[in-house]
Amino acid sequence: MINLEENKRVILFSVLILGLIGFSKADVSDYKAQRLAMVRNQIAARGVEDAATLKAMQAVRRHLFVPENLVSMAYRDRPLPIGFGQTISQPFIVAFMTEAVRPKPGHRILEIGCGSGYQAAVLAELVKEVYTVEIIASLADEAAGRLSRLGYDNIRVRQGDGYHGWPEAAPFDAIVVTASTEFIPPPLIEQLKDGGRMIIPVGSPLRTQQLMLVEKRKERIISRNLMPVRFVPFTRSGN
Repeated sequence: MINLEENKRVILFSVLILGLIGFSKADVSDYKAQRLAMVRNQIAARGVEDAATLKAMQAVRRHLFVPENLVSMAYRDRPLPIGFGQTISQPFIVAFMTEAVRPKPGHRILEIGCGSGYQAAVLAELVKEVYTVEIIASLADEAAGRLSRLGYDNIRVRQGDGYHGWPEAAPFDAIVVTASTEFIPPPLIEQLKDGGRMIIPVGSPLRTQQLMLVEKRKERIISRNLMPVRFVPFTRSGN
């Protein structure tokens, strides 16, 4: 005997599941479209030309690196808060800094200021290994878990004071610093390979800083200002 009420429940459940599947596919497609638009209109249009960098920016799902209540704003041309007074940098700045250090497939890169892990993920699309340091324990734990779930097995996350870098893993082909400091920490210069590049915002945390490119050429350190920026301040242990 056919149970009409049971059939109704099965049909209703099936319709709901199909609707959710359809929504999920549309949702994924929409995020991909937003990433493509972000790369085209915010990044390439403003001068970032490196094809590998643009491809990495298209690949990394930025909406997975922002708080849930800000997912709708993930692909806008602006930094977003991630808690603890920290931010995820705007997409253009992430791409600009990535291109500036000229990442190559065999490179090992140090990042200071992991935050939610977004910059590390972009770098991991391009290089052999990424070592990233985050001073705030909760952010470091969250980023490590997120990056692991997303399959980034070439990223190492450490909780600690980024001023000291990651000496036992040095030297690095490049160093990316995502917090402003009034001077370049000497340990980071020491941990940069000969011929390596570092990009770092330098200046007062209360004012506009200069995004500096630092190159190490044997005994010479060559630096130049690239653009004015505003980053959260470099945090030290005990501060």
